[in-house]
Amino acid sequence: MSARRLDSAKALGADTVGGRTAGQLLRLCEVAGLDTKDSEVYARTLTDMLGAVAERPLDLPPAWPTFLSDDHTPVEFSLAFVPDAAPTLRVLLEPGCGAGGLARNGRTGLRAVRKAARRWGFSTDRLDELEDLFFPPSPKGPLALWCALELQPGGVPRVKVYLNPAASGQKRAARTVAKALRRLGHRQAFEALPPGDRHLFFALDLGDWEEPRVKVYLAHHDLSAAEAGALSRMEGGPSPAQTEAFFRIAAGDDADAAGGDDRRPVRRPVQSCHSFTETSTGLPSGFTLYVPVRDYVRHDGEALHRATALLGHHGLDPAPLVRAVAAVTSRRPEEGGGLIAYLALAHQQGHPPRVTTYISSESYAVRPPVGLLPAEAATAG
Repeated sequence: MSARRLDSAKALGADTVGGRTAGQLLRLCEVAGLDTKDSEVYARTLTDMLGAVAERPLDLPPAWPTFLSDDHTPVEFSLAFVPDAAPTLRVLLEPGCGAGGLARNGRTGLRAVRKAARRWGFSTDRLDELEDLFFPPSPKGPLALWCALELQPGGVPRVKVYLNPAASGQKRAARTVAKALRRLGHRQAFEALPPGDRHLFFALDLGDWEEPRVKVYLAHHDLSAAEAGALSRMEGGPSPAQTEAFFRIAAGDDADAAGGDDRRPVRRPVQSCHSFTETSTGLPSGFTLYVPVRDYVRHDGEALHRATALLGHHGLDPAPLVRAVAAVTSRRPEEGGGLIAYLALAHQQGHPPRVTTYISSESYAVRPPVGLLPAEAATAG
């Protein structure tokens, strides 16, 4: 890392939420091939959007019990891989974290997104049109607004927002999603969604996107590989065999036994995402499957092995992922679980399949490994 980057990371204060996550981001920018100027801009953007939480010392408890990460760090990183290109770095954050209550969280998040829109010159019209649906006076959990930044050369990111379909209660979540889709012109889209156990997120692309997407995320509990293979509804999307192959690599030997395991806590559900870009057919133009790999492994050594196997299966170089893990933490992968949180395979019309690995900051805590054999435990210690 250059001296300038080191100086910037030190100036942010490594013992604060913003200092730690900005330092991680600077190192990840180097892995993704972003230059020093852009890296510095994005580090400042991260701390600006976190607001007062950026200055919060890490020896204090988390300001808000965000479920964006297992240890309540309000930041998560990801690397998206496609053939013949450097990986794309993204950072997901909760700009209203610590604002005091879910309603204030949402209002603070909206202000942060609108400030970003003024800075980077994009419209929030689509988000504004949905404000009454997703930001009621007395919202319910578990989130109000998350914001993702896809970091591009030039210092101007692509922006995505994630909203809570259950803001007015879980029983109204499906109705909220259907209303939101109709307002945005996708009148047939809700009927195109596959069955799911819960509506998790409603997401929008804002700003400079070739084809801005509206995305609906569903949770699927105890999903088998065969059931995963039947979830896509996009025309020209992956075959069931392709999705099953991804699921089996990501979930490992447990791909067809996603239920209980007395070595682990209850697993998070597999997620599917269905993205819509045109309104004429009502069909999704994109499909992504997310496996919470941290719940299917004993430690991050196994998760990293799954991730590199998945990248290799798609002809992608795993070396940047290995460097990214080292950029985020100095611990050995076998010493904890949850650093690699999700593995995802995305399909979008007109684009090659994209493999994404989600990386936790672990600013507050490292989850212990689960179910190690005695020899492994001794080595890890």
